[in-house]
Amino acid sequence: MKLELRHLRIVCAIAEAGSITRAAGRLGLAQPALAAQLKRIERVMGGPLFERSRHGVWPTPLGQLVLDRAQLLLPAVRSLEEEAARLARQDGGRYRYRLGTMNGPLLSGVVQRVTAAQPEAVLTTRFSWHAAELAAEVAADRLDFALIGVCGDAAPPGAGLAWSLIAVDAVFVLLPASHPLTALPAVPLQELAGAHWAIAPGDGCFRDCFVAACAQAGFAPRDMYESDVRTCVDLVEAGSAVSLCQSSFRPPPGLASVPIAGTPLRWRHLLAWHPERAVADQAARISDYATAAYQDAIARLPRALEWFSRQPGLGTRPQPPTHRSI
Repeated sequence: MKLELRHLRIVCAIAEAGSITRAAGRLGLAQPALAAQLKRIERVMGGPLFERSRHGVWPTPLGQLVLDRAQLLLPAVRSLEEEAARLARQDGGRYRYRLGTMNGPLLSGVVQRVTAAQPEAVLTTRFSWHAAELAAEVAADRLDFALIGVCGDAAPPGAGLAWSLIAVDAVFVLLPASHPLTALPAVPLQELAGAHWAIAPGDGCFRDCFVAACAQAGFAPRDMYESDVRTCVDLVEAGSAVSLCQSSFRPPPGLASVPIAGTPLRWRHLLAWHPERAVADQAARISDYATAAYQDAIARLPRALEWFSRQPGLGTRPQPPTHRSI
């Protein structure tokens, strides 16, 4: 094994935390995995880098030498990467943004705001149903930002990324506008015990959380048709199924989205980027655009807007990046 920059970052993280266990938590790694990585680094360096006790760790003379050099080298490399990336993403003075997105209300608003504020910008987008796939693309520097969603309080996928919470969305049910349940302020989930369900694909725990919510309501869901959004809408229009949707989803004519009583299902909209790349200096701008896009989406839906006014834990709220690991 050859020494790499990520190994120096690991050594610095352990020294800063003063504990392998605490460093593992900050890095999003299991403690045994971090301890094994440290052993491999120490073999490359020719000796132990830390003294260990039940009270924590502290650098050996060799470890202090490595730390001293790393504290000079890592900022210099970071500066080089930022300058190189800044030049690479400009083309005749035009900024380049590579944006990944899942199904949701944010992309259109972000694109509109970027092109209005920076008409010379070159913006490309990529779609995926899978949050983990988009996070991996950001980590591999194939995307600059990713707009993703995760179920409830689930942790976002991938290590080494910074995350900003855009909004906490409620999951509604999509019904024909003529359905008698649309007259209710919120639909008790058990009222739909006999329904067929249409849901969009994706990874994460959403399907399991939905099944658990149904079990809590006293039933197991019948057939679940997984398909794209257009087909889900078609099935609801035909009366063949009801569908789950984000509260920010704008129903087509003839359909209505209705809150589920007790809000048993939530969806968090997040923005991901790599904190050590030059594009990170645009993260606050993109996060603000995404927040405004979500607010615009809700403002177009009077029923959802009125419902959110009585739900203090949902919607948008200012918050710094919520997760960061190396």
